[in-house]
Amino acid sequence: MKDCKPKYQEEDLLLLSGIQHIAFCERQWALIHVEKQWMENIHTFEGQVLHERVDDPYFKETRKDCITSRSIPVVSYSLGLYGVADVIEFVRVDDPGNSVTLPKRKGFWLPNIVEYKRGKPKKDDCDNVQLCAQAICIEEMFNIKLESGSIYYGKIRHREQVSFDSDLRQKTEDLAMLMHKLFDEGITPKAKYKKACRSCSLFDICIPKMPKSRVKNYLQEFLEKENQ
Repeated sequence: MKDCKPKYQEEDLLLLSGIQHIAFCERQWALIHVEKQWMENIHTFEGQVLHERVDDPYFKETRKDCITSRSIPVVSYSLGLYGVADVIEFVRVDDPGNSVTLPKRKGFWLPNIVEYKRGKPKKDDCDNVQLCAQAICIEEMFNIKLESGSIYYGKIRHREQVSFDSDLRQKTEDLAMLMHKLFDEGITPKAKYKKACRSCSLFDICIPKMPKSRVKNYLQEFLEKENQ
């Protein structure tokens, strides 16, 4: 695998977790990462509880040919993203050409990324692009190639394997570029209502179903109060 040349600088880096937000809804991403707005709902709360059980950076578990580490910082300068991988399992392999070495451990190891989600597998690939972004980070950091990773869904208590094929990699790169474009321009896209909006924690801030006439009246009332 060829070394990846940095595309972004340290000060350009954006939160990796945002790639799932922008894959779900560009406006949601902008409200959170450009306007710095956030609200909790039952879905975000349950997600935090699940991650609290996973996110222990001092936890390491060894089972024969597998070492499990949690809360691993990751970064990609080609995507311009940084974040934390929930779990990375280092599996012993025989191939020294596509592997990593670990301190105080003999042999060669291949990372397997495991992302934790509260719900169940989605019809879209919002979760998959987040996992793929983590994989690209690991590939750059260790100069290796990863073919797949896993997502553990709390609702079904089962892992789903995700293949990092060319289509998923391209979509991940495109979304990362879109994140930087919107962030640099300070743009918040207009609301577009869809069925999934009801489960969004920012529904009451976004107000995707507000009629244009109501927006106009709201602005007029606001300006009248300001001028009193």
